[in-house]
Order: sequence, then C-alpha cells, then structure tokens
Amino acid sequence: MKHILVIHTGGTISMETDAENDSVNIGATNPLTKATEELHKLANLTVKEPLHKPSPHITINDMIKLKALIESECANGDIDGVVITHGTDTMEETAFFLDLTLDTDIPIIMTGAMRSSNESGSDGLYNFMAAIRTAVQEDSKGKGLLVVFNDEIHTAREVTKIHTTNASAFHSVTTGPIGTITNKAIHFHYAPLQQPKIKIIEITKKVGLVKAYAGMDASILNAYSELKYDGIVIEALGQGNLPPSVAEEIKKLLSENIPVVLVSRCFKGVVQDTYSYPGGGGELKKLGVIFCKGLNGQKARLKLLAALMHTSNIEVLRDQYFSN
Repeated sequence: MKHILVIHTGGTISMETDAENDSVNIGATNPLTKATEELHKLANLTVKEPLHKPSPHITINDMIKLKALIESECANGDIDGVVITHGTDTMEETAFFLDLTLDTDIPIIMTGAMRSSNESGSDGLYNFMAAIRTAVQEDSKGKGLLVVFNDEIHTAREVTKIHTTNASAFHSVTTGPIGTITNKAIHFHYAPLQQPKIKIIEITKKVGLVKAYAGMDASILNAYSELKYDGIVIEALGQGNLPPSVAEEIKKLLSENIPVVLVSRCFKGVVQDTYSYPGGGGELKKLGVIFCKGLNGQKARLKLLAALMHTSNIEVLRDQYFSN
C-alpha cells in the first residue's frame, strides 16, 4: 500500500455551517481529520496541518512554507504522493506556485470543496477521497501538480476557478481536464507539457497586478512606481492592447528597469504583437513589454515574483522565463 502525505491548510473543505446564523466559518478542528481512519484503506496516510485558514488569508510565505514542508517530508524517499486540501478562492495560485517551484516526479494533488462539511450536498470528503485515489495512481507520476475537483483532473497551469458557488467551479478553459475520475478508475486523456522549474527559497520582491479597462489612465501604474514595486503584470485588452495613455507610463517603468508583463484579460487565446497603433501590442513589444502566453494575471504575477529572485534584467526575464 502506498504512503501518501496529506497536508490540510483550511478552506471551506475544513469548515462547518453554523445552523443558528447560516454562516460558514473556521471551527476548532478540521472535520476531515475525523474521517482519516476511513481513508486508510486507500493508502497509508501521514497527516500534517501546518495551516488552518480560509484561502483569502493565504500569503506567498504560506506557499513557501508548504513547499518547504513537502520537500522536507519527501526527502527520505518513502512518500509516494502528496494530497493538499485548500480553500478554493486562491487554490489555483498555490497550485501554480508549487508546480512552478517544486522539482519532483511524485504525484502532488490539490483539492478542496465548494460546500462545507455539514452542508447538504457537501463535496469535501468525496473530493478528498478522489484526490487520494489519484495520488496513488502510477499514471499520476511526472505530470506536475494536479488539481482534482468534481471528478475532473486539471493541471496547475491551466486550471482556474470560474464559478463562485457551483460544485463544478474549476475548469481548464483552453485545454479541458487532463483526466476524469469514475467510481472504478482514474482516466488520463493526455500528457501535459512540463513547465521549467524556478528554484526559490524566499520571496522578497513586490509585483502588482492591474486589469485594463476602457478609458484607463496611467495613475495606477504611476502609484506602483512610487511605491517601489519590482514588477507589474497587466491583464491587457484582447490580444494585448492598452489605452494609449498607459503606454507612456509603461515606457517610464521600463526605463526604471521595472519589468512589465502582459497577459490577456480574455479567458482564451494568447497575447500577440498584432496591432501597431498607439497602445497596441506591436508598440508595447517594441517598448520592451514582456508577453506572457497561456497564463492568467494571478499566475503570471507568481511567475514574475519567482523569476525576480534570480534576475531583474528585462531581456533575461523575457528570454529565459517567459519565452514559452
């Protein structure tokens, strides 16, 4: 029987609904720990609970703490897989960060719940069991960090939360799920592309995230510059375009060696240097803006944070960290 490291961090999957006021909150104990004995028939479990907080409270330092815990527990080679329970609001960010910075072939699976443990139709225990089943599968090896939710398996790079309350809240919008789960088996549909890893011990940089909109001016970018941020990620319009008033401030940021990374605010497609009008992608690329393909804003921010721990050179960032 395989040995699985279980890491509980909090979130709705670890909460209960208060019958008196119909609110969901953190209890003194994690309800999933009560069910641990029922799960031992799936694997030998070692359970750790380094955090017990809702996912909006998760910080980059918490993510680094999880990374260090996984590396420490897996160092002697007797762990066959890892399952992490996590709140859903920032799950994709923690998943992507760990996928980006952990260098291991063992299955690492993240899951959570949209309904608390004592709520009607609770999905937490089911998702947890599905995650353990996925972690013990030989076919799960070498696929990077996977997110298991509602009978689907997603890669950390592609998955995103698309619904505020639905049990099917997580989707891989462009590629679809990498696999599906039935009562009898785990089915993988394709092998994902592996993203290059970035080694980090700590994060000391600050990166801002801005969403473009019609009529946007440069004031927010100017504020980030005055606050001495080390980088900016912008969710641009369409293929990678911005209002013309923003382009001049971007030129100023780049002259101060503050990298600007561009993604699209669209759910599908990639940024490209198609348009040459003022503020268009063609002009922005000539200025030195880094185009990031295939990531949303929150994931591109984490990638820039990790990369900035190695270099602040804009050309190196573009060619070595954001070229794929």
